[in-house]
Amino acid sequence: MQTHVLIVGAGLAGVSLALSLPRTMAVTVLSQAPLPCGASPQALGGIAAVLDAEDSLEQHVDDTLAAGAYHGDPQVVRHILQAAPQAVQWLLDRQVPFDRMSDGRLHLTREGGHARRRIAHAADASGMAIMQALLRELAQAPHIRLRSHCQVLDLRRDEQGSAAGVDLYDRRLGTRETLRADHVVLATGGLGRLYAHSTNPAGAHGEGVALAWRAGARIQDLEFVQFHPTCLRSDAAPVLLTEALRGEGGHLLDAQGRRFMPDYDHRAELAPRDVVSRAIVEQMRRDGRDHVWLDVRHLGAEILQAHFPRALQQALQRRLDLRRDLVPVAPAAHYSCGGVYTDLHGRSSAPGLYAVGEVACTGLHGANRLASNSLLECVVMGRAAARAIASSEQKARAPLTPPPAATGTGPRPPTLPALQALMQEHVGLRRRGAGLTRAVKTLQDWRALLQEGAPTPDRQAMALRVDTAWLLAQAALERPLSLGAHFRLD
Repeated sequence: MQTHVLIVGAGLAGVSLALSLPRTMAVTVLSQAPLPCGASPQALGGIAAVLDAEDSLEQHVDDTLAAGAYHGDPQVVRHILQAAPQAVQWLLDRQVPFDRMSDGRLHLTREGGHARRRIAHAADASGMAIMQALLRELAQAPHIRLRSHCQVLDLRRDEQGSAAGVDLYDRRLGTRETLRADHVVLATGGLGRLYAHSTNPAGAHGEGVALAWRAGARIQDLEFVQFHPTCLRSDAAPVLLTEALRGEGGHLLDAQGRRFMPDYDHRAELAPRDVVSRAIVEQMRRDGRDHVWLDVRHLGAEILQAHFPRALQQALQRRLDLRRDLVPVAPAAHYSCGGVYTDLHGRSSAPGLYAVGEVACTGLHGANRLASNSLLECVVMGRAAARAIASSEQKARAPLTPPPAATGTGPRPPTLPALQALMQEHVGLRRRGAGLTRAVKTLQDWRALLQEGAPTPDRQAMALRVDTAWLLAQAALERPLSLGAHFRLD
């Protein structure tokens, strides 16, 4: 089967790209699950942009660079943030229902690391509101084909070495196929599910990074994995409580009910996420607890009900009431600041291969992402990649290289829980050289084991996950000094 543009992933970056391509191009969008799926619908805070006269591009640039420990690319930061107001307008044109004030202006909130209110949002479920609006438009686009339940197992290249399609497994049909494309875009999202405690959706195992790396693409800054500070601690999976709860004045309390963040940083609860997460972990260690407390009771029921209905509902489902109760919270793996290195057109260093969204590394986030810059990057870079693809020359269709041959059954592969436990223990929020060395060695052994035997879909998927975990652990080991989200105890 052939398509002009193949987009692997159906989150905000992939969908923004698809909707920005000309209708003369046949577009195929693949997802692992029915839409809406992935991290984009789960994004709570909103999209950052300078939309107020009291704010400025310079301040947004400064906040972004500071949050990223000055590891970001200043030119890239300026380029993407300058496009932010147009990105918000593009979403408004697609009927995204951002909250407004009584005078009709957008209601802007503030999150950690931001010096000004600049987050356009739809209550505290911004990602879902955005995706619902865009998916309605996508469903009416005759040139775009959506396919769910598809697991991409390998990138296919032509005889010139250019990305020219994928091998995929349709889990609903139980069939394999090769899908050819003139342009291949990875929009596969993050890798948080490589960890035992994560806010990420099922399927966020970082396969896109491994796919690109195997195709020869440069991987950048993979060691910078951001942990979200305030995830509701429960027996089930962690539940992300929006950063805006602290932006509006929420406090973090220790086991004695004392506000502790001023002890760690002058910005207190409004410090960047890496600072707050490490402070929480240290306070948990001091208190001998597996959580601290989030207190938003003083914000008042009216504000909580108006601006945080999702957080309120999620807590109530766990018999906690934000209006009356302290809420137990702890950090969990949340966002990959690094990934497939791209230019400002979404082009990777591998011929014919693009990457957009969380799987990519543009240089915007540096060593630690500033809250609500991620949805912004999805829209800006998705649309930039669409322009680059639309203006590129049509490639001559060369024969594809053959897929790998099947050999034997091979030994039993490692399990996903074993991989997640290894990453959580040794490549998590706080790292040591000895633990990273142990993780790299274990992952190397698992990589060798997975190369044996027939390439079944499950085995190929696990091999991609282990490759990405190995790249991440290796990158962390090779950076001996702490920086941003990468913190070495030694």
